[in-house]
Amino acid sequence: MTENPLLAMGQAARKASYALMGLGGEAKNRLLAAIAARLLQDEAAILAANAEDMAAAQAAGLSGAMLDRLQLTPERLAAIRADIETVIALADPVGEELESRLLDNGMRLSRRRIPLGVVGVIYEARPNVTIDVAVLALKTGNAAILRGGKETVRSNRALLASLHAALEARNLPTAAIQLIDNPDRGLVTALLQLDHYVDMLIPRGGAGLHRLCIEHSRIPVITGGIGICHMFVDRAARLSSVAELVINAKVQRPTVCNALDTLLVHKAIVAELLPGLAKALQDQGVTLKACPEALAHIGALAEVAGPEDFDQEWLSLVLGIKVVEDVEAAIDHIRAHSSDHSESILTDDLATAERFVNAINSAAVYVNASTRFTDGSQFGLGAEVAVSTQKLHARGPMGLDALTTYKWIGQGHYTARS
Repeated sequence: MTENPLLAMGQAARKASYALMGLGGEAKNRLLAAIAARLLQDEAAILAANAEDMAAAQAAGLSGAMLDRLQLTPERLAAIRADIETVIALADPVGEELESRLLDNGMRLSRRRIPLGVVGVIYEARPNVTIDVAVLALKTGNAAILRGGKETVRSNRALLASLHAALEARNLPTAAIQLIDNPDRGLVTALLQLDHYVDMLIPRGGAGLHRLCIEHSRIPVITGGIGICHMFVDRAARLSSVAELVINAKVQRPTVCNALDTLLVHKAIVAELLPGLAKALQDQGVTLKACPEALAHIGALAEVAGPEDFDQEWLSLVLGIKVVEDVEAAIDHIRAHSSDHSESILTDDLATAERFVNAINSAAVYVNASTRFTDGSQFGLGAEVAVSTQKLHARGPMGLDALTTYKWIGQGHYTARS
């Protein structure tokens, strides 16, 4: 059997994680500050590398959604540095005592947060993920092995150089953050076999990547990041406010996983709401895919929705529209078509809102708000490793706490079990 080519990388990551365990909160914050400063110092080199990636991606015919995810600008780098400052300001969860109790035998039993150890993340055209993961991992005393897509390899190498420079300046091992920069897809499978060294694996990509990891990984996998997001406009919604929220959820940044994919409309308000809303969306460049009942009210402003259109994460200026009987029908539709990412209801009826919140089992559920808030930065987490849509260990935007586990500590008085 051929030895895993990433074995040395896993061993180095595990060793680096032991060095990080010994860092206190202040030392970790100084490291993060050094990373932010280095990103500013190296901005020209990072942007030049990203420009090369963008040119290659355009020549290869990548979609507009992928190009938007790939691009770095001075403004986006400034936002990344601002997120680092937010993470610095957050409390360090490592060492936190979750509970403590005195047993009848006199032993003091407590649970204490500790780092996971080594985190593996597989992602595509988002170079900001390189920094987000690195910063959250280092703040929680974890090492990380990163595998970005081939379309962002130059950007990731430049970002890694900044990260390594900051680590070296603090006399810390550069193996704390490693990058698999070889585009060979076989290395993804090799990473999935590093269960002796990697404690958690997070795929951030399409359904194919998620399925590959679930089926072949020996490492616990956290899935998420695929958003088929819904907004239900109830008959009791404030109709004058609907267009603003729908446009925000769909148009602000359509290429991300928390953008709106399907709009559900209560049948009682279709005639009053849809014609004007459809025109407003069309003015924003949105292509509408509507069910027959909705199409009857907006005509040439939409196309008829096909049988698969309500199962699409569009990642573009396309929106599905479906008329539903009531909140129960909206709930049924979401349960059948959602990826369990983010859903929203617009209503001023408290009972209807509560029914929706209780019945929908997605990672984030909103009342009278845009789905665009499902984001680590917006949640006050500074950044996110991923948005988990599964139910074990972590759900929603994964910040610092999601990169920790705990251990039990028993403090006795030379106590033997009776």
